[in-house]
Amino acid sequence: MMAGALEGIRIVDMTSVGMGPMATQLLADMGADVVKFEAADGDVFRHVTPQRHHGMSHAYLNLNRNKRSVVLDLKDPAQRERLLQAIDGADVFVTNMRAPAMRRLGFDPDALLQRHPRLIHCSCYGYSEQGPYAGRPALDDTIQAACGLAWLQGNAGEEAPTYAKTVVADKVVALYVSNAITAALLARERTGEGQAVEVPMFECMTAFMVPEHLAGMSFVPPEGPAGYSRLMNEFRRPFRTRDGHLSVVPYTGAQWRRFFTLADAADMADDPRYATQSARSRHFGELYAFVEDIVRQRSTAEWTALLQDADIPFAPVNSIAMLLDDPHLNAVGFWREIDHPTEGRLKQAGTPIYFSRTPTSVRRHAPVLGEHTAEFLDKPWA
Repeated sequence: MMAGALEGIRIVDMTSVGMGPMATQLLADMGADVVKFEAADGDVFRHVTPQRHHGMSHAYLNLNRNKRSVVLDLKDPAQRERLLQAIDGADVFVTNMRAPAMRRLGFDPDALLQRHPRLIHCSCYGYSEQGPYAGRPALDDTIQAACGLAWLQGNAGEEAPTYAKTVVADKVVALYVSNAITAALLARERTGEGQAVEVPMFECMTAFMVPEHLAGMSFVPPEGPAGYSRLMNEFRRPFRTRDGHLSVVPYTGAQWRRFFTLADAADMADDPRYATQSARSRHFGELYAFVEDIVRQRSTAEWTALLQDADIPFAPVNSIAMLLDDPHLNAVGFWREIDHPTEGRLKQAGTPIYFSRTPTSVRRHAPVLGEHTAEFLDKPWA
């Protein structure tokens, strides 16, 4: 097996729940050696349901493969010293514990970088330590509210705010964390020096939300309200066909012209309201209402054939269960089944990124709590 891109990189992982574990799993899939340090009761995500055995929930299993688990009591000075020794041999230390707790334990950036100048110290907080919200507790729901996502999901204040039904903030910020760590490792290759990296959820999710939704408020003075009109119009939804639902999204001028032809309304392409991208952007509501009316006139299969031939973006509305049988995902080997030594047969998403020379790999199952404590403390990083 060819080595992963991050083979040889050692990571001390003191994260829990979703954001940190997803980030370190991404790095582990790319070859990094990740050791997850946990307290005696383990990562809180071990204990949600469903699960077959205590401490081995579905969510934990899906976020912690390719890692080892070591249990330490950081209130014990001797065990705290064992963690410091592990960090001495590591390239990266990543935590989502709040800054005051890290300072009390002596694991803050200043202390660890003084001891280990080549270390990448990555702190994942709810809010930056540089602002007035420093130290405020946070989790996915509160960040969805804080960054504007819940407001947008409530149609920009016209309806009650609501959360996206996925831990989107945790998972998006996990990508920022893994990118930041990788960039800091590259910088160390060039300079020989480690550094402190802070990845705050609030700021990352705000940056994620605003590129299209800052809209008219991008300008000083403003040229209009916040909210990208195409995404905010009331008809933006999967459309009902004669026998189901389908996402249909003509986008470019050529795609709209082809859709108008399919709808027996070719003359609409010459209507000044729809002839250019700028003009269409002022009339998304009526355009999408037109698409909705047309799509309901044919079956899903008929539209699939027509839209595929016309090269117009479309997609079926899949349930999670339907994705397990998706022919494309199965053709590319996306789903994988493994035999876990305690949890039995499991189905999991594979690694979706392809590298031609440094492929990702799955080398370890998600560990039982403390599974590697004895062997790691006996021979760290062996």
